[in-house]
Amino acid sequence: MDITSNITEVKGVGDKTADLFHKLNIYTVRDLITVIPRDYLSYEKPVRITEVKEGVRTAVFAKVSSYVKSEKRGKLLISQMTISDPVGSLQVTFFNSPYIKNVFKPGAEYVFVGTVKIWGGKKVMEMPEYYAVQKYRAMTETMQPIYNLTAGLSNNTFRKCIREVIFLSGKVEDILTEDIRKESGLMPLGEALLNIHFPTSREMLKDSIRRLAFNEFLSFLIEVNKLRSENVARKSSFTLSEGAVIRLEAFLKSLPYSLTKAQSKAIDDIVRDMQGPYVMNRLVQGDVGSGKTIVAAAALYLTVLSGYQGALMVPTEVLAVQHYEDFKKLFDKLNIKTGLLTGSLSVKEKRAVYEKLKTGDIDIVIGTHALIQDKPEYERLGLVVTDEQHRFGVKQREKLSEKGNDPHTLIMSATPIPRTLAIILYADLDISIIDELPSGRKKIMNCVVGTSYRDTAYNFIYKEIEKGHQAYIICPMVEASEGCDAENVVDYSEMLKNHYGGRVRVEYLHGKMPEDNKNAILKRFMNREIDVLVSTTVIEVGINNQNATVMMVENAERFGLAQLHQLRGRVGRGDAQSYCIFINTKDTEEALTRLRVLENSNDGFYIANEDLKQRGPGDFFGIRQSGDVIFRVADIYNHHDMLKAAQDTVIKYGDILAERLCELQGRSDIQVVTTL
Repeated sequence: MDITSNITEVKGVGDKTADLFHKLNIYTVRDLITVIPRDYLSYEKPVRITEVKEGVRTAVFAKVSSYVKSEKRGKLLISQMTISDPVGSLQVTFFNSPYIKNVFKPGAEYVFVGTVKIWGGKKVMEMPEYYAVQKYRAMTETMQPIYNLTAGLSNNTFRKCIREVIFLSGKVEDILTEDIRKESGLMPLGEALLNIHFPTSREMLKDSIRRLAFNEFLSFLIEVNKLRSENVARKSSFTLSEGAVIRLEAFLKSLPYSLTKAQSKAIDDIVRDMQGPYVMNRLVQGDVGSGKTIVAAAALYLTVLSGYQGALMVPTEVLAVQHYEDFKKLFDKLNIKTGLLTGSLSVKEKRAVYEKLKTGDIDIVIGTHALIQDKPEYERLGLVVTDEQHRFGVKQREKLSEKGNDPHTLIMSATPIPRTLAIILYADLDISIIDELPSGRKKIMNCVVGTSYRDTAYNFIYKEIEKGHQAYIICPMVEASEGCDAENVVDYSEMLKNHYGGRVRVEYLHGKMPEDNKNAILKRFMNREIDVLVSTTVIEVGINNQNATVMMVENAERFGLAQLHQLRGRVGRGDAQSYCIFINTKDTEEALTRLRVLENSNDGFYIANEDLKQRGPGDFFGIRQSGDVIFRVADIYNHHDMLKAAQDTVIKYGDILAERLCELQGRSDIQVVTTL
């Protein structure tokens, strides 16, 4: 067996298990070795029940002191019992686990591991792990990897399979040559992969993660440098018509509001680029609500005035429809024809749009990934605008640009990234920053609270719903997961329905749903048919519901500050006062200090810089930053030093490494993980 071997050659993997691995895109031994755990569990010495802190994962050695009682609440089966030690007791709750009645009998002793919450003044440990004393003793002081799983595949099976093949980790090809690796002071790639799965210490794990982050940044920056060199040499065939800039100025003056200085400067940058001899490649980076959309509209208007077509690509169908309706109102009176192209259109509707694009009967088209499929052809594509560019990736943006004769490219992003890092990450782009908000916007009111505040928060949300408003509740997990005590949208939405007793319309949303289902739920939410949307971070971009006034984030301490700010941007988009409630489930001063940055500021760039300062290497993974979705391991906040080190390496050895990356990518037996 070697790293190219099929997954079925791994001991214990039959056809059925192989099919489960295939759902996770794992087909070979190499795929298995290069999977990255999503988190780690350590098993500490048990404490007394009276020493348990709310929101902190803890082990207790206790006796079962009651029978298991089960009751059905809607689709949820709730099983409860009491456990106790010589100094205290607490309630243990399991969800949809009917077998529990046969596991626990009064008098039996176990080590229970989980996170305690306070419900109705009582300590409750939900869905704990439980172990016989001897087994737990063997697990203490170890770190166990937790993987992303699929139904039917347990974490234990995953771990056993990796243990069978980890001896081959040294055979995984590395983009770094041995000389460059040693000069950079980095551990060998094989050693990093070994310790990412089976760390011998926390320090070794940190070093391994940083090593893999370095490789991801390196591959990314090689590609970005390549794009930069290509872009510099691209002459523009786009010519602004006489009077187009004057008509643009008249258009901007006709708006029912005044632009901020930052918006005006961004538009001036765009006009200057489009008047120049080279193709524009510009990023407009602005905080949530800073008015980037009108900047994009101005660029598209300028394009159409000059006889060209413009395309705006956004990450979700719901946002595409919203932009289409807004742009149609804005441009219909100016005799500019707008079109919509999304995946959910019927074949007949798509054909009609294709024909109008090809003949020039659509001036501005707005859509999702459907814009970069093979069928759409453009008569004279002069400008490509992408919203939240990290959702697409450089290669997809390139594909849309290739549909025109080197059209200008404008990228919009609300992801707050410190300028020092943005210059590195966006090295192929010129950057305009909109760092002020339009006047008249109400500031979102924020609060950081513990889990004891939940009932108060639910009552507050209900009062907002009575006023005709809507709310989001964010959970970090899709569903209950082995080894993770964080809230999940599936169980949480059922709990919330029971809490409100049918008075509130609750639905959940997550990224694993089929696209049609997601779009249907978002449309119902936009149409005010849903009062509370329980969701993962899938809603952080791509939805603009001006009627939503409350955002509540569970397990807020698990997220980066920049991503929490991005999530907060889903409210405060209308005229009504909006609120954001951060539930801190970790009873530590460090977590509270971090979250209070959000409580005291609504400035995304300030928050991004604070995130950079405060998130140290002790945060292994957490929840991915919104701007980092192109990376599997790397996090621009936790690993900013590795990003800068990778940049230095590319500056010094770029040609050698670019050639090596091409060599590895060109070999049919190697699947190099590229970040673009």
